[in-house]
Amino acid sequence: MRFIDRVKIRIESGAGGNGCVSFRREKHVPRGGPDGGDGGRGGDIIIQTDTSLSTLIDYRYKREYKASAGRPGKGSKMSGRDADPVILKVPPGTVIFDAQSSEILADLTEGEVTVATGGGGGNGNARFATASRQAPRIAGEGRAGEEKELILELKLIADAGIVGLPNSGKSTLISRISAARPKIADYPFTTLVPNLGVVRMGEFSSFVVADVPGLVEGAHKGTGLGHQFLRHVERTSVLLHLAGLAPTDEDPVEAYRTVRDELKAYAQGLAQKESIVALNKSDLVSDEERTSILKKFRDELGFEPYIISAATGEGLNEVVGKLYEMVKAIKD
Repeated sequence: MRFIDRVKIRIESGAGGNGCVSFRREKHVPRGGPDGGDGGRGGDIIIQTDTSLSTLIDYRYKREYKASAGRPGKGSKMSGRDADPVILKVPPGTVIFDAQSSEILADLTEGEVTVATGGGGGNGNARFATASRQAPRIAGEGRAGEEKELILELKLIADAGIVGLPNSGKSTLISRISAARPKIADYPFTTLVPNLGVVRMGEFSSFVVADVPGLVEGAHKGTGLGHQFLRHVERTSVLLHLAGLAPTDEDPVEAYRTVRDELKAYAQGLAQKESIVALNKSDLVSDEERTSILKKFRDELGFEPYIISAATGEGLNEVVGKLYEMVKAIKD
């Protein structure tokens, strides 16, 4: 399924029903009073989370939603029926913006929110009767509904996010540590959409990991593909920086710096998230090359990264265990 994570829609809640002008007409009541009922309320527009959804693709094809008007009042003081609400379902993690003001109306990780309230019904003429005006021939009109343009933006909810330059092995890694099966190929932008996977830790424990499409230098300004998905990193609790060790990969220290700088440029909080660094494709380098790379990290950055191979499984248990500990510590 195509991944859609940002759409613009137009909504309009229903107008209220008009009040009724009516008078009692009974055989043995020659001077019956006003008995017009009130109009019903217009339908609301409600946005509700649905855990079975993972994209906003439905709103790519239908962009306008309008609720029904309330029914008009009737005689015998009968109120008109309220219109049913229109419920729009979205994946958890959807942020709702007002398209005109850019104001955040809701950040939905669960539950629902009313984004447009239906108009109230007009009063029937029974409500206008007074001691001095016993036979009013007026009734209130139903109030108009609300019209809005909204932007729906999806931010994936994951405990851990895997970030790195294109072709660093993120897709292969998530396929090894979870049940996710992303597309994998030997060219830079294999991953065109974020992938979510559940990592099992024993019988009763697990955490969710997201493979975020490759970032490149200048991503926060719109370069490459990764800038479209930086927003998904915001919800993660911890980050795994992944760099490749293959001869065709960029120098691991510089690769780490590039991604860290892009996260920092996009949002200061991203660079401050709890994180670990792992160097992938260890099966493609010699022991001497490993030693040299680890020394460079110690000398220039002050720490040693994990050495792993998503292809052979080397070091994966240690890295996954560390991520789980970090996620659990934040949640607890």
